[in-house]
Amino acid sequence: MDIIAQYGTVFLILAAVFGLFMAWGIGANDVANAMATSVGSKALTIKQAVIIAAVFEFAGAILAGGQVTKTIRKGIVDADLLSANPELLLYGMLASLLAAGIWLLIASKNGWPVSTTHSIVGAIVGFAMVGIGTEAVHWDKVGFIVASWVVSPVLAGFIAFMLFRSVQSLILDTEQPFDNAKKYVPYYMFMVGFIISLVTLVKGLKHVGLELSTIEQYGYAVGIGAIIMLAGRVYVSKIKHDPKADKKFHFTNVERVFGVLMVLTACAMAFAHGSNDVANAIGPVAAVVSIVQSGGEVASKSMLPLWVLGLGGIGIVAGLVMYGKRVIATVGNNITELTPSRGFAATLAAATTVVLASGTGLPISTTHTLVGAILGVGLARGMAALNLTVIRNIFMSWIVTLPAGALLSILFFFTLKGIFS
Repeated sequence: MDIIAQYGTVFLILAAVFGLFMAWGIGANDVANAMATSVGSKALTIKQAVIIAAVFEFAGAILAGGQVTKTIRKGIVDADLLSANPELLLYGMLASLLAAGIWLLIASKNGWPVSTTHSIVGAIVGFAMVGIGTEAVHWDKVGFIVASWVVSPVLAGFIAFMLFRSVQSLILDTEQPFDNAKKYVPYYMFMVGFIISLVTLVKGLKHVGLELSTIEQYGYAVGIGAIIMLAGRVYVSKIKHDPKADKKFHFTNVERVFGVLMVLTACAMAFAHGSNDVANAIGPVAAVVSIVQSGGEVASKSMLPLWVLGLGGIGIVAGLVMYGKRVIATVGNNITELTPSRGFAATLAAATTVVLASGTGLPISTTHTLVGAILGVGLARGMAALNLTVIRNIFMSWIVTLPAGALLSILFFFTLKGIFS
């Protein structure tokens, strides 16, 4: 307790700096994944993707980021075992942030799309096992999270596969693909609007004190989806068929219609990503703030300060702007060839999966989800459409992430303990 009283301000400053660094890593690695389909399918330029991500990631973090943070902050380590030594949890959370941030920097530099969720969970488990003991880790919770790493890409892959099959049967494989694209794309726009509105209404408005009934939430979400669909229909109706465009690629005109939809799904994915993955950076920061402000009380229930959510949002945007291009190239161009229609199916499937996970408080990996969705789209076109070498390298980087996070975290935990104790 004396250590917390003596160095409280130092711990808060370190938490803010390390949290910002971790959020920067999320922006460089994970947000690049979220935007990669839009850039890879040529629906957006890098500059446009960065602007969209900046706005919607920040909005997702602020409006809907609180739920998952609880799992990262309280769910993985048994805080009761630390009531006598709360400073150990402080060292551990700071070490976890620094460890995960450094691993993300290494991965982003090499263009590996790794999981920020893996990184931080591995780091927290690593320090808890060595610093406190294996009994301090909620292994059932960790098992639950690990299961989600398998479930999320499979679920996203399945949704993406079914979505793209629907695009093929309703539009691409018909005699008038361009006319059918103009007819059906607004309905897909309704799906995007409905899903993102629903997560905002269910999760986000609690922060600002608005409580809506379930019927009201669904009613508003349907209304917003309908408005987006009608606006989309007006915009899509203005796209004229260009016979010359189809000479090189048979579906060029169709893909122009899907390009409009791709911009919408990019916004949706950025929002969904901000709501889920901001927790990886600010969960440990929130734990440190809570312990310092309560004078060492570990189990205290505290409101998540808005400045902590803001810190996460700013870091994410900065990371994407400064270092996001490398991972965008891997995910957007190298797994399978993407067009706006394929990118749409992958992104909407991933966003839907992430939104479902945020609603249940499950910290899934956006990376795994999106890569799973892209694989689903690739499989809908046949195995030959996939670059198996790139997929193997991605899977290998996923396997290394957990132990890398844990080992770095253990090293920093003992360093911090040595400095302050």
